[in-house]
Amino acid sequence: MKKIKLPRAALRIAIRLALAAAVLFGGYRWINGGETPIYASNVTVADLLAYEEGGEKPPYTLLMQEAGAAGEQGSEGRPIVIDSADYGASDPQARLETVADGGAAALHWLNEEGWAEWTFEVPAAGWYELLIEYKPLAGGKGPIIRGVQIDGAYPFAESERIELQRNWKDAKYPYDRNEIGMQIRPEQDELADWSVKAASDFSVSPEPLLYRLEPGKHTLRLVGSKEPVALKALTFRPKRQLPAYAEYAAGKPAQTETETWYGVKEAENFDRKSALTIQTDHWNEPYVSPLPKGHITYNVLGGQRWRLPGEWVEWELQVPRDGWYEIDLKVYQNYRNGFKAYRTIELDGEVPFRELLRYPIEFNREFTIETIVDPDGNPYRFYLTEGSHKLRMTADSSPLQPVRLALTGVLQDLSAFDRDMRRITGNYSVQAYDANMDEKRTWDMRKFDPDIEAKVDAFIRRLSDIRDYLNDLNGQNSDISEALLNSIDLLAIMRADVDIIPNKINDFSTIQSNIGAWMTTLTQQPLLLDFIVVRTPDADPGFKEPTELSRIPYSIVDFGRSFVMDYDLRKHNREEALTVWVQRGRDYADLLREMIAQDFTPRTGIEVNVNLMPNPNMLILGNAAGEVPDVALGVGEATPADYAMRGAVEDLSEYPGFAEVFDRFIPGVRRSMNYDGGAYGLPEVQNFQMLFYRTDIFDSLKLQAPETWDDVFDILPTLQENGMTMNYPKADFATMFFQQGAELYSGDGLTGTLTSDEGIAAFKRWTELYDKYNLPIDIPAFFQHFRDGDIPIGIADFNTYVQLLVAAPEITGHWKIAPLPGVRQPDGEIARWSPQGLSAGMIMKKSDKKEEAWEFLKWWTSAEVQEKYAGDIESFYGIEFRWNTANVEAMKALSWPSDDLKALREQARWAKNQPYVPGYYFLARELEFAWNGTVFDRVPAQESLEKAQLSLQREMNRRQKDFGIGPGENLRVPQIEQPYEWEEPQ
Repeated sequence: MKKIKLPRAALRIAIRLALAAAVLFGGYRWINGGETPIYASNVTVADLLAYEEGGEKPPYTLLMQEAGAAGEQGSEGRPIVIDSADYGASDPQARLETVADGGAAALHWLNEEGWAEWTFEVPAAGWYELLIEYKPLAGGKGPIIRGVQIDGAYPFAESERIELQRNWKDAKYPYDRNEIGMQIRPEQDELADWSVKAASDFSVSPEPLLYRLEPGKHTLRLVGSKEPVALKALTFRPKRQLPAYAEYAAGKPAQTETETWYGVKEAENFDRKSALTIQTDHWNEPYVSPLPKGHITYNVLGGQRWRLPGEWVEWELQVPRDGWYEIDLKVYQNYRNGFKAYRTIELDGEVPFRELLRYPIEFNREFTIETIVDPDGNPYRFYLTEGSHKLRMTADSSPLQPVRLALTGVLQDLSAFDRDMRRITGNYSVQAYDANMDEKRTWDMRKFDPDIEAKVDAFIRRLSDIRDYLNDLNGQNSDISEALLNSIDLLAIMRADVDIIPNKINDFSTIQSNIGAWMTTLTQQPLLLDFIVVRTPDADPGFKEPTELSRIPYSIVDFGRSFVMDYDLRKHNREEALTVWVQRGRDYADLLREMIAQDFTPRTGIEVNVNLMPNPNMLILGNAAGEVPDVALGVGEATPADYAMRGAVEDLSEYPGFAEVFDRFIPGVRRSMNYDGGAYGLPEVQNFQMLFYRTDIFDSLKLQAPETWDDVFDILPTLQENGMTMNYPKADFATMFFQQGAELYSGDGLTGTLTSDEGIAAFKRWTELYDKYNLPIDIPAFFQHFRDGDIPIGIADFNTYVQLLVAAPEITGHWKIAPLPGVRQPDGEIARWSPQGLSAGMIMKKSDKKEEAWEFLKWWTSAEVQEKYAGDIESFYGIEFRWNTANVEAMKALSWPSDDLKALREQARWAKNQPYVPGYYFLARELEFAWNGTVFDRVPAQESLEKAQLSLQREMNRRQKDFGIGPGENLRVPQIEQPYEWEEPQ
């Protein structure tokens, strides 16, 4: 072959071009994350569900998998309409009224308790959808939830929780702006009108749930779970068949030549939405609509605030004439690496064709303008008549339900296998490795478990199938796939030599933790939307998408703008306005500022300046310098009494209406606000201690949740025999003292009473938990051990409750909360006394606007305001921001699951907080010293406690002298002897 020789100049040019191409290609790969390999798999839904065991209430996905083609056929029968007012039986707990509502008889279910039942006749066998005509009743904010039973049983698991959503919209659009031009989120208005909804669950199916009915007489029972509701017709409708796109298009008029046209609908200008949690957000980048131009502008909708299956948003679209249109969405889908986001799309209340069920929106790292297209990229066209149309998009995670079921099954089996291995090896430690284990010991694991290799093989095969299915579904690798691969690798190492499993036993916890962490987001479907375009097929609106290059000039302009724009709200603070300092995050303060502007100032005429107080020392230093706020919010539980001892805070008991305001709180909670006969703060939020337990593990061990400490001591041997234990927070001495009837101080507040007979009994029980009953002394992450199952019961606080709701989806439905174990009294009642941590609000002594400050505190701690603030903060930012208000009326109105609320209310009855007296800070320190002496150094309990009492009293005497408190004076510590009694609605 003859070689071709290039001239030197041409060669240099070729090399430069090649280098430039390489750099550009490398930059493109860097910006776009590289080429994504395409994955394919032969793993089917049936393969994944083959591992799922059937139970009393099988999952809907498994039920329909078994039904096969029969589930798609529906029924040839006619709709069966049931009049809700014509119910045949009901539970006495259900408060039911038949009233004329909207021109017809309706059943008003005034609470969330009990059940109501109807009898109906089915003419033809088949699969039916259940349509419910309902209207939310006043007094709630969360979704209405009812269970649906057919003939006295739930036909599938999801039927136990059918959600009837409320409808909401922004009270105002466009949004108002504040003094410096920043937009203010409007209030949310509920659209409480009648609507018809098919029983559905978009985590399992984008179509209505189907109920199999045979010919003859049946009963329909609705079981109360959450929120009151009004009901009209209940209709069983035969399953409807959706057409394919080709059938839909063939049934419409032919395409004709029309003038090009397009219309734009801003995503934030929605008509209605299904949840308060769906919120607008501020986005700042090139070509976003509208451009913020340096101001906070709520110009996008959704993201992480529109992610849960079943949440929908609806927009009103206008078209100028009858004809065919295409729809574009400007979306940002970069929340879950490698995952598609699914939306079921409806027009005018119906899904036009099958392809719009669980419509996928591809993962992308930038905002993109996506036309709604078929799998080959050809745009779907919609025939719309002139005028108004409703477009609804519903978050849909049903394609991922088989993965969730399969992963949940694997995790449960891994947890059981882990417990079996710990029983065999004796490694029950919750630490990284049991110090008592002999690492050099050799094992022959086949002797202990002949099937051990087959079990590990099954885990590897199941996780591999799940990973392959997931990659095929997404068309690419994902974060969860990588977590699964890491887990498979760990199992493969153990499978290569099963005798090393005892030395790697904690790898099972690692695997469960890794998979569980990603399962948190598995069914979430976040999607951010900028605008919607409706256009004729040939129209080109000319909208642009942001790029790395377009961001450069945009950022330069934004940077320059920052030198001339006013961003300081404090400059607009009025000197005559009330000043409030908030010791919380900015999100909390911003919402408070909005509520003040919307409600408090218009109601009272009092202007308020709200400022952040990131460090509590600012209050101390400000008080010393004479620069203090009028009101301080979010301060610690001891702060009001601390400042009262120094004469730096107002006694609220002297203000008009105080008794009525103080009655908003449980007496045992508010006593920490008292000092020397006065009240120096009002509780805002509380942190409860509750008993958490794993129902699945307790059922398998045939155990019941303990009611008393004697019950705890009865179940501990069973737990410990199975390699488990219980968590009790070592620092919580007050619960033990109060439950034994001991007080920490005398009634006059001048003397410690640790060494009373009750105090000695409490201290012994506290220390015996660890040196007699062998509870673990320090558990840095109870949440994780509870999740893994090696500590299936424990006492923990509100943060653990939120963590389990948010970050442990694999054990959803397998844990509960209960009131704390207590001490049975002679009359049979169980005393469950325990403190509840608080944050509080107070008025500073140096304020010159005390009357206005009291008006503000009355407004802020009212049930109406606390309920709204709690609902708004959670709806804006998620359940992680749940506001656990101390106001008893507002607490009853919050969106707690009914079983949890019952447990919380029972424990709240027994709230008893510590009083704060001079020298109180020595109490915890001295009791810790005493605990260490008894548990670690084996000092007799009474001796340790007497030493603590002596040191505590010495410090109390010193501080009393500092504050000028002489012998014989009385600080009037409130005594709490009876539990709080909730007032039930009549």
